Order: sequence, then C-alpha cells, then structure tokens
Amino acid sequence: MKIKGSAIICESLLREGVEVIFGHPGGAILPFYDALWGYPQLRHILVRHEQAAAHAADGYARVTGKVGVCVATSGPGATNLVTGIMAAKADSVPMVAITGQVARPSLGSEAFQECDTCAIVSPCTKATFMVMTARDLPGVMREAFQVAREGRPGPVLVDVPRDVQLEEAEVEFPEASKTEIPPLSDETLEGIQQAARLINDAERPVIISGHGIIASGASAEVQALAETTGIPVITTLLGLSGFPGNHPLNLGMLGMHGMYWANMAVDQADVIVGLAMRFDDRVTGKASTFAPHARIIHLDIEASQVGRNVPVEVPLVGDAKTVLQALLPLVKGKERPDWVGHIEGMKRDHPSLAIPSSDKLQAQHVLRDLNELIQENPETVVVTGVGQHQMWAAQFLFFDRCNSFVSSGGLGTMGYELPAAMGVQAGRPGAPVWSIAGDGGFQMTLQELATVTEEKLPVKIAVFNNGYLGMVRQWQEMFFQNHLKAVPIPGPDYVKLAQAYGIEALRVEDREDVMPALRRAQDHDGPFLIEFVVDSTTNLYPMVPPGMSYQDIVTGDFIPNRYGDRESAAPDESKMF
Repeated sequence: MKIKGSAIICESLLREGVEVIFGHPGGAILPFYDALWGYPQLRHILVRHEQAAAHAADGYARVTGKVGVCVATSGPGATNLVTGIMAAKADSVPMVAITGQVARPSLGSEAFQECDTCAIVSPCTKATFMVMTARDLPGVMREAFQVAREGRPGPVLVDVPRDVQLEEAEVEFPEASKTEIPPLSDETLEGIQQAARLINDAERPVIISGHGIIASGASAEVQALAETTGIPVITTLLGLSGFPGNHPLNLGMLGMHGMYWANMAVDQADVIVGLAMRFDDRVTGKASTFAPHARIIHLDIEASQVGRNVPVEVPLVGDAKTVLQALLPLVKGKERPDWVGHIEGMKRDHPSLAIPSSDKLQAQHVLRDLNELIQENPETVVVTGVGQHQMWAAQFLFFDRCNSFVSSGGLGTMGYELPAAMGVQAGRPGAPVWSIAGDGGFQMTLQELATVTEEKLPVKIAVFNNGYLGMVRQWQEMFFQNHLKAVPIPGPDYVKLAQAYGIEALRVEDREDVMPALRRAQDHDGPFLIEFVVDSTTNLYPMVPPGMSYQDIVTGDFIPNRYGDRESAAPDESKMF
C-alpha cells in the first residue's frame, strides 16, 4: 500500500512513542497538518510563535525523558525555531524539529519563504536531514530520534520539501529506535579504579553534580556516593534537583552566583569529583585559578568535554549511571567531621541567603514563600527565565524530587520560561508547575498566554516586575560606571493583560500579601498570573565578577565583602561575556 510522505512522518512519530507535538502551521508544512487529521493520537499544541514551540518541546523532553518534537513551516517559521534549537543543544536536551521546505523544483530559486534551513541550523544541532524522496522518510525519522537520544542528547532537524510530503511511496517501517548504553571502555574502567583511590585518600573532597546526572537517571547513585563517602555535594545551575535540596550534604549551587560556602569549598578542596558537568566559565570563573589545590576527576558522556576547560587528572568517559554503579563498590565508608564542620562554619559566617533590609518587596521574599509551597508538595516543578530572578530561584528554592527545576543554562535564553512551562505541564499534567519570569523576559514570549488558555494548562505564572532589565542594570552599575542605558523596560498592566487572555490574575506589592497570593494561585484549577512589584534597586549576590576568581567574590553589603582586597580587583572587560 502506498502512503503519502506526510502520513509517513505521522506514522514514524507514533512508532517513536511521540504523544505531543508543539508547532505552528504554514504553507510548506500544510500537507503534514492535513495528515494529522488521521492521527488523533498525536496531540498538537498550537503555539503563537515558533520559538515557543522549540522551548515547549525542550521543557517537555526534560521532565518526561522523551524526545521533544516541534514543527514549523519553511523560511521564517524555521528560522524562528533556531533560538530554541540552540538552547536545547547547549543544555543537552533531546529534540526533533520538523520543518517544511519549498517544493523540490523551487529549491535554489529564492522562492517565497525559501531558506537553507539545514545550513542555518547545522551548528545548533547534532544532525540535520533534508529528505528528498518520500521513501527515505521512515529511515530518516528513525535515525533522527536515535541521534537525538544517544550519547550526549541534543536536537536534530528534519527538513521536508512540500512535494515530498505529498508524494506517495511504498515503504516499510523499521523498528523504533532504541537507546543502548555502550559498555565502559578499558580506559574508563582503569580510571574508575584511580578515581576510587583519590576519593578514599581525600581529606577535603567535594562532588559537583551537573545536569547529566538528571538526564542519565543517576541521582540515586550520586546520593549513595555522597552518603557512603561523606563528601558534600555542590550542584551546577542545571544540576539543581539532581541531589535532594534538603539533604545535609547539599551545599547548593556554585559558580558566578553560587553560595559563598560552596565556592570556597571548591577553592579549598583537595579532590573534586565533577559528575556530568562541563566546568564552563560560569562555574570556574578565571579558569587558571579554579580549585588551585584540587586533583580533578571528571565524568562526562562526551569525551571532548573532559578536560576541555580545566586540567583533569582522572578522565571518565561514559554514561553517568553506569560509571557510578561501577565506582560505588570501590569507595570506602567514611565520615569527614572536620571538613564538613569547616564548611558549616563558613555557612554561619557568610549567610548568602540573607535578604537585604528594605521597606520594598524583594524578589527573595516571594521565592522564600514559594519554597514553603514546594516543601508541602514536592511534585512542584519550577521553570525559570534568565536573569536575576533565575539566580534567586536557584538560591532560595530547594527540591527533593529529582528533575523539578527547569531553566535555560548554557544559552541563557530570555523568554524561555513560559513556553517551557507549557511543555512541562503537558509532560506532567498532574504536577503544580510554576513559571518564574522577570518582566523583561516575560515580554518576549507573553503571547503564549493564549496557548495556555486554549490548552487549559494550569500553569502558575509569577512575574517579577522591577521595571528594569535587572541583571543588565546591575552589570552597568558595577562595571560600566553606572551608565544605565536601555535598561528601564516599561511594560503593560500585567493583570489586565492576563485577564484579556482569560487568565485569573492579581498584583502584589506588600510582603504580607505574598503567601496568600501564592496559595490562591496554587489552589486555582486553571492558569493564574501574579505580578509581584519588587524593588528595582536590589542587586544579586553573591557574585564572582566575570573573568575573576572565587577569591574575588562580591558578597554584598549584608555579608563581609572581600572584593577589592586584591590588586586584580578590576574585572577584565574582555572576558565579561
């Protein structure tokens, strides 16, 4: 029996276990949308902008462990996906993006809405496929899902000309793709032995747990390693919720806006166990001064990442869960009262979670109260945008349930939060989902309020309105002589805006109104938006200035401030971004 290319795509999606698609139709992809009529099993969520489709697929993939799928037409539809595709690549999120393309006879003619989509997205993906005949579609679709899942996960693009979608072909469908974890190499097995010896002999060790721990399902193994060896655990931004937030060995997040004590523990450590993280610049600060006393063990699924940014003594290449399962029998049970006690002393002396004294509402007040709700219902998932609010959320929220914190890390994409929260809610329909946004980022994708309403997604939206691009304002204040340029960002009446989309909303300006508002939103059956009018002058601390070392940490007025004690206190502007 012959079948159209568009139906082949649908059949392939079903065979790969796809349940939800995020997309926006257009001329070159209309045959696929016509085929969807015959496949009610495939839930299609209509976004209002293609970037949102990619972010929603990203959020869906993170909380389900499945491959996220987004769809767009040719030309501007495809190019609008690029930011979301690159965000997925930066954070190792499995995604298949399907784009329409102009018909084969028009390729290269600068036809209406033609662009070389594969060339544009190639640097942002693990692989791209342009399918020139319908009979190739089953194999290509299978390979796309295989590549998206295997090794370090990431996005794959499949570009399909319009006439290929309409073309009929006699095809056989291959078996659905399977992700098999390869056995550990001899080099890795030898490295595991060496890593165990370093860990057993260490006096001041720390574990740094990254996003790959969540992706590999290795949270239990990390917890077992920490509890067996007595080693404190520090997380990266995307590693949050990969280790129980309230665990006594959890030191919180490290890096540019990490906890003072976490950064100092790394600075003083004699052994660092880096698990499924990249030692990127936001983690290390000035790489040449990072962890000067430490011998580093680095585990990553991708060999090219190991030792890429900092010198590594023990490289471990492989799936995190598999490697840790091999490591655990080799480590010795041990308590480290002196080292843990020293860190506890730094916590007491440098209370990084202090909130500045002010009559105005602080974003930290809101997040501290939201944390109470999270502790009452650990199934809660928090999705953040990018900026000050993102870092405050990372500092003040504690997650005991694995994979409960979703954010754009590697690319730092403003506007990520609302569409990603839609994907999270679609993937976990029974869980409370909070979208935490700054007023600047929220204005980039707020049109998705329409999608939230149409799909009846009960996402709770907290908009922190300080009237500024807060992080940019802080950098201009600290590093550019307070030359505030293009950072005031007036916005609409967010309450009226939400109500215009049919969403319940309210505004909060006073500290005492925060918790009642949060509870009202949490208890509401549908979506709910709260605009929190917060202090526009509050800066985010702690902060390791860009291009500088942990020793140069800026801690703010309410914590003893060491910044300026060193001759090299002026940041290197060339390394700021």
